[in-house]
Amino acid sequence: MEETKYWLWLNMVFGTGNHRIWEVMSFFRTAEKAYISLTSDSGIVSLNDSERKNVNAIPLRNAEIFLANCAKRGIGAVAFTDPDYPEQLKHIYNPPSLLYYKGNISCLKTELTVTSVGTRKATPYSLKAAKEICSELSARGAVIISGFAVGIDLASHMAAADIGRPTVCVMGCGVDVDYPKPNFQYRDTILAAGGVFISEFPPGTPPNSPNFPKRNRILAALGAAAVVFQAGAKSGSLITANLAAGQGREVLCLPPADIFSGEFAGNVKLLRDGAVPMYDASDVMDCITGKKKLSAETSAVRRGAEVFGERREPSADEINSFMRAMNGIDDVKKETAVSTEQPELSDELSETQRRIAMELSEGPLHADELAQRLGLDTSELMTELTELEIFGTVRSLPGKMFELIR
Repeated sequence: MEETKYWLWLNMVFGTGNHRIWEVMSFFRTAEKAYISLTSDSGIVSLNDSERKNVNAIPLRNAEIFLANCAKRGIGAVAFTDPDYPEQLKHIYNPPSLLYYKGNISCLKTELTVTSVGTRKATPYSLKAAKEICSELSARGAVIISGFAVGIDLASHMAAADIGRPTVCVMGCGVDVDYPKPNFQYRDTILAAGGVFISEFPPGTPPNSPNFPKRNRILAALGAAAVVFQAGAKSGSLITANLAAGQGREVLCLPPADIFSGEFAGNVKLLRDGAVPMYDASDVMDCITGKKKLSAETSAVRRGAEVFGERREPSADEINSFMRAMNGIDDVKKETAVSTEQPELSDELSETQRRIAMELSEGPLHADELAQRLGLDTSELMTELTELEIFGTVRSLPGKMFELIR
């Protein structure tokens, strides 16, 4: 679509996912008119120095070349005004103005969509439930949407792909980036089944930790309902569940195998707060078709979403603030003294990630020193540190320094 290049130019000028794009577009009916106005210095939109510099330095030709290179690699791009742009995203706060995709994006043209989330370190019980329920949902015409992580995400995707049904993988990196590496072998199967990989981040974008809170708003919005199979007390799945509730989606949750297990503490919380118990695919289908609804008056899941306000979608800052709060991070007061207490670590962490966290419990370390202590190569360490940042276990500091979040 001809208009796509103008949307991409706006992304190049203001940055991917920047709400400033929508502030600018409030003055214009099309992205092309926005481009003409900005490059002619009409004065309709007030720009800061950085934005003005980008407008003058980035020619439209750059966008055209980038899109042509994407097409050569089998990567498509749909802008907000494109007929193939997912309808589900058009009414959320700060919708992605441009989506990149690899595969069949038209599979999202249905009202039967289900977002499936859960832990990376899933139990056999929750993995079995994810496979069976998502398989049945797929067989009944629903499109499964998840984040392509290991664990519940991959089980949900493959439950659909294994029976030849499409599934949607929402990435926190470029659609051409092999992340996470263990899942790369399943890409061809998902694409062959009519599935799609989508991302608002341009091809080549690495899986940096700030990308994932942004990605989660898309993940939550694409499903008519969100289902949680397994979540610990600080699981990122709780973020997606609350975002989904705040966007008016139904939230369902698998009853825990053991109500006393910390592995299912998030499930217990969601159920206690009013999420719909999910025993089979029919429970999910009933919610989507309107036979079973959450009570807005009694559901604390919805009330929890009111952190973002009852009548509007969350801002990027509010999403980030809520993300940090859910992970126990205090933006105002930071620990300066080294604690002698053993850190409380998520059950979702791998053994390598636990070793990294224990090293950082002694105080901030440079990535090179950390790699040397653990006997890891730098690329492997940075991948693990990215995961730990997503979990809210560590934070990066200037100069390739990292510290443990307590």
